[in-house]
Amino acid sequence: MPALNHYLVLAAILFSLGLTAALTRRNAIMVLIGIELMLNAANLNFIAFWRFRPNPDEMVGIMFVLFSIAIAAAEAAIGLALIISLYRHYRTTDLDQVDALKG
Repeated sequence: MPALNHYLVLAAILFSLGLTAALTRRNAIMVLIGIELMLNAANLNFIAFWRFRPNPDEMVGIMFVLFSIAIAAAEAAIGLALIISLYRHYRTTDLDQVDALKG
């Protein structure tokens, strides 16, 4: 069975990939995918720390992950609705071409 640090390294790699995708991509859908990768890395940390604690019989870690998945689903639904709205208005999902929020 892998040790805790293996899970933490995997979560750090996932988080780094998600952060890189969210900061460097111009396509709005790829930015959302990067954010989802970061949330999955946080979920992996929740599960790893729950599993390797002294009393993993309590379902505290699973509850945190289920709550986080529910938040991620709501975030994805709202994000996709915003992207569809931007696409209908600008006919592109390139974030550099969208300037409606500039003051």
